[in-house]
Amino acid sequence: MGFHGNIAVVTGGASGIGLEHVLQMAKQGSTVAVIDIEDSLKGFSSFSDKILPFRCDVTELSQVRNTIEEIEESIGAIDRLIHCAAIMPGGLLSDTPTEEIDRVMKVNYLGMVNTVQSVLPYLLKRDSGDLIVYGSVAGIVESRRFGAYGASKSATNFFMKVLMSENEGSGVRFLLVCPPAVDTPLINQAKNNGPEFLQDIQSTRKHLVSPDFVVKKVEESLEKGKKICYPGPAKWVQIFYPLFPGLIEKIVNSGNM
Repeated sequence: MGFHGNIAVVTGGASGIGLEHVLQMAKQGSTVAVIDIEDSLKGFSSFSDKILPFRCDVTELSQVRNTIEEIEESIGAIDRLIHCAAIMPGGLLSDTPTEEIDRVMKVNYLGMVNTVQSVLPYLLKRDSGDLIVYGSVAGIVESRRFGAYGASKSATNFFMKVLMSENEGSGVRFLLVCPPAVDTPLINQAKNNGPEFLQDIQSTRKHLVSPDFVVKKVEESLEKGKKICYPGPAKWVQIFYPLFPGLIEKIVNSGNM
């Protein structure tokens, strides 16, 4: 396992990929602070005494800052941040209320900014630790009925690439994770109105990767010193999309992935 520290923070850690990270690190003996919304955390503390739930809305900067400060003071120095918190609605942009697009950006992009900017100063001051953020291949390839989500992840991808460049040579290990479709509850949010390829994947299970597979690839990428992790089919998207953008977009939007 690539985690060399003792205390980790995982946003969106009550389900999906975040939960997989939490359980694996706790199994290894690490103390994990789970940041999620209140409903998701009900009964969560029964998992393990190594897992400590913190109710926090990542879109509220003051809440995030206070929560991170509380973790630092009551548990100890944070050695790792894994930001997974996100929502994934689908739908045509012309049919999506502006308020919904605004909400997606607040949760997926500004929630990430709030969390990263709250934890990063601690890591940089100690010149150590891991900062892992989940972007998406949906932020790379333009996909119909995925405009709001894709835009939020495109912003996340760009933010992390610049952040890593600005902190080149630091003792902090940065990693941007751009997974393909993952078998988690999050994917169900786009089941009815999302892109055709996502609906096909859900019915056939083809090209749908598991959370434990993604977590394994994240740890491997950190140990190899990579800055961006493209698990499973995502690696082929990032290789071929710059070469054949029109073809990849056609495949994605035709639902034939």
